[in-house]
Amino acid sequence: MYRAPVEEIAHTLKHVAGLGKALEEGRLGDLSEDLVDAILSEAGRFATDEVTPLRKIGDEHGAVLKDAEVTMPPGWKELYQRWVEGGWNSLTGPEEYGGQALPTMLSVAALEMWNSASMAFGIGPTLTMGAIEALEQHASQELKDIYLEKIVSGAWMGTMNLTEPQAGSDLAALRARAERADDGTYRIFGQKIFITYGEHDFTDNIVHLVLARLPDAPAGTRGISLFLVPKFLVNEDGSLGARNDVFCASIEHKLGIHASPTCTMIYGDGFAKDSAPGAIGWLIGEENKGLACMFTMMNNARLAVGMQGVAVAEAARQKALAYAEDRRQGKARDYKGEGMAPIVHHPDVKRNLLTMKALTQIARAISYSCAHALDMAKASEGDEATHWHERANLLTPIAKAFSTDIGVDVASIGLQIHGGMGYIEETGAAALLRDSRIAPIYEGTNGIQAIDLVMRKLPLAGGSHIKGYIGELKADIEALRTSNNEGFGRTAERCDAAIEEFADATDFLHDALADGRIEEALAGATPYLRLFALAAGGAYLVRGALAGQDAGRVALARFFAENLVDEAAALRRRVTMGGASLAEAQAALAS
Repeated sequence: MYRAPVEEIAHTLKHVAGLGKALEEGRLGDLSEDLVDAILSEAGRFATDEVTPLRKIGDEHGAVLKDAEVTMPPGWKELYQRWVEGGWNSLTGPEEYGGQALPTMLSVAALEMWNSASMAFGIGPTLTMGAIEALEQHASQELKDIYLEKIVSGAWMGTMNLTEPQAGSDLAALRARAERADDGTYRIFGQKIFITYGEHDFTDNIVHLVLARLPDAPAGTRGISLFLVPKFLVNEDGSLGARNDVFCASIEHKLGIHASPTCTMIYGDGFAKDSAPGAIGWLIGEENKGLACMFTMMNNARLAVGMQGVAVAEAARQKALAYAEDRRQGKARDYKGEGMAPIVHHPDVKRNLLTMKALTQIARAISYSCAHALDMAKASEGDEATHWHERANLLTPIAKAFSTDIGVDVASIGLQIHGGMGYIEETGAAALLRDSRIAPIYEGTNGIQAIDLVMRKLPLAGGSHIKGYIGELKADIEALRTSNNEGFGRTAERCDAAIEEFADATDFLHDALADGRIEEALAGATPYLRLFALAAGGAYLVRGALAGQDAGRVALARFFAENLVDEAAALRRRVTMGGASLAEAQAALAS
């Protein structure tokens, strides 16, 4: 049974990511520490008591499609209504449309809890929150006035429609088309696949944000526009009108997140009765500038998907620990009780459990730090705002890719701890592993995140931003050296060495990009992303352990430093020396 780790979440927010300092400095308006604690506590209660009990029902029952309508699993519609009534959908929404305008840090903390309780449930509201941000920043005032209040409240949900059968991550290959109508609206035609929550019975309207091309649009990504296409048209008085010509043709049968309806959406095939051909849509932003609008939503979604990785790792860790404390097998030297020892006392099981906890915690710290950067960018002006925007841009691919990679790794270790019982669906360990596997794939595969990191994020501010970030990590290790806490063992030495490996790999990639050795830089992108995360993660564990000198956090930082962070040296070698063998290995792929 998952129990939200509210205390650990609060500690990471306040003492690692930066929320505590921001509150002290009054950077977040009237938000107080007491209110933060109350929000986290209630979110934890709701996730534990109300969402978690429906996870297995959702996995076993799944979403069901009949006559172009999707029915969610038993109890899920009522769960969603209670979630909306609790105000959770409006947490970060704009105040002028009924939102609470709270920091992103609180939103991602709550997202962690929803997704730990049920990843299939947590992903739906994620897309709605992204739609709110895209509309708030790019839509016309008229569209905002019609749609935002309903979406912010959760009365309506939003989707993101990018992918087509022939165009996965390559948006230049999109074929969905838009035609101008005489009344200023557009008619949308085409097919979109892998549309999360594209159809469901949670709300009586669904607002689709759809990428499509106009007839005279430039080729490639420069010719993509973004449109708002509602399931039902909206009358002048705000009531729902005619059914729009957009329908769900099928839902996918997936490895995991069974209760999340992954839809194939058809726009403009004339299925809607008594309407002209084409789904009616409204332009968001400017014609042929849709990609910039959609990236607002995608960046939001990438951090949210990173939280899914943290969330499933936390749920898997808790399940594995509970099983290891209960399951008895063999003898253990440090077990003083009678009979066989709980397997938590066996060194290999203990190592696995600590690995799960350390990886989960550094992914949490990185993701919360990314959210903090987003909040500070909004709360700042001028050069300071630029700094925090750059920090958020730098950390987003790490938060998405590393967190979802460790979500899979930790869920797999959790299944291993369960032994043969883990392979049986009854325990729920297998379901967590099945759910976790999509997160490294959607919202931009983790390979694409690594390319984005190396090609676009390292050059920020001419490379000076990441050098400043490395300096901050070194400062954490220097603070440890002066703390005189012997419980850390060789943590300072090992973490400092990892940061040096990270710095050396960063210099190598900067030089490769400057010299035009693009393929060599790309060859090292994925190992570099993991190296980045491990080096930063060690510093974050130290930062969290020094805040209060908690014995458990000190022990975890030491375990990570003396057992896991040495991988940094091997990763640096892959970055700096692995490109040549990769370039010459094509023959090995020949069939």
